[in-house]
Amino acid sequence: MKNNKKWIGTLLLSAAFFLSMPFAVQAEETEQKEPIAINDQPLLSIPEKFPAQFAYDSGIDIPYPEKGVKGIYVTAYSAGGTDKMAELTDFVKSSGLNSMVIDVKDDEGSMTMDIGSENEIVQQSTQDYVTDPQAMLKQLEKDEIYPIGRIVVFKDTLLAEARPDLSFKRADGSVWKNSNGDAFVNPFSKEVWDYNVEVAKQAAKMGFKEIQFDYVRFPEGFETQSDSLDYTHGDYDTKNLDEVQQRVEAVTDFVKYAREELKPYGVEVSVDIFGYAATVPEAPGIGQNFSKISENVDVISSMIYPSHWGSYFGIGKPDLEPYKLVSEYMKVENELLGGLDTPPQSRPWLQDFTASYLGAGNYMNYGAPQVEDQVKALHEAGVDEFLLWDANNTYTPGVNYNFN
Repeated sequence: MKNNKKWIGTLLLSAAFFLSMPFAVQAEETEQKEPIAINDQPLLSIPEKFPAQFAYDSGIDIPYPEKGVKGIYVTAYSAGGTDKMAELTDFVKSSGLNSMVIDVKDDEGSMTMDIGSENEIVQQSTQDYVTDPQAMLKQLEKDEIYPIGRIVVFKDTLLAEARPDLSFKRADGSVWKNSNGDAFVNPFSKEVWDYNVEVAKQAAKMGFKEIQFDYVRFPEGFETQSDSLDYTHGDYDTKNLDEVQQRVEAVTDFVKYAREELKPYGVEVSVDIFGYAATVPEAPGIGQNFSKISENVDVISSMIYPSHWGSYFGIGKPDLEPYKLVSEYMKVENELLGGLDTPPQSRPWLQDFTASYLGAGNYMNYGAPQVEDQVKALHEAGVDEFLLWDANNTYTPGVNYNFN
């Protein structure tokens, strides 16, 4: 029966993809002869609620956790390291957690494993940090750990350098990079959208049960750079919108488009977003509007690490007051989500690292009490899903994560 389901799902997808192909694609003159293929508006629309029996069957069966997702971030280096992955798996299973967010496309634009794409730039950008992703996913299935594939979208140095026309260029034609040496690709470009959706589809076909899009935004401070850079506004140039609204609409439209394209694969779609985006009508430079993005995802994951706030919510040094910071933030988020017709699941990112870079007197060592305070504050606000971030993947033992 399972094989029949997979055959039917594959047949349906093949038919849908054939019918959705454009009759012709007009390529703009670019610095590379082979453009990334762009799909025009499909002739066959995908129903609002795609029938589950026709969804693609990856062969990996890991249900959504009954008590909600409670997970950790895992780099591709950790996921590909036998000893480290075993250590993290033991940690998740022994602590009452149930999920892992694993890099599929990282902050540089590298695919961290062979995702089976025929796209040439995807292949050129692939690093085999995870040498056997199928074995990894099979092991996660055995351990009943819910796998979320993290895809960094518009922060992509590799794609920007391979296709400068899809990025932001300086007057001399060079690709613009921020102070950290990172390049971004252009959210106005539908070629860029399709490139990332292709990665997401392949990850879903491999067996990831959720696709988490990160860096769904323009570069920080873009409003101070935009006038000096050369880039296309695509279809947004003809719309009667100011530059802020153009950016907001482009970011929102990408999320909506990606979710629609991923429906046949039966995956949840989540987006990471700056915590402060919930506290302002919209973050004008980067194009993030909390409510508009939330209306187009299954899960919204605000990054609310106490260390990442300045003096906010009447808290002078937020890193020293994790419980209060999370409590105050959730009042704002709950009000916004409560105003939506179909709000997504809230699943914030929490801090499990020590922010010593803040300087003496502005930070404290984060251990079990500080992490637990954040989880408790979420629970009291009615949210029992969360993700823990530590770039080194060294998570605090002895934390009580389960209040529900």
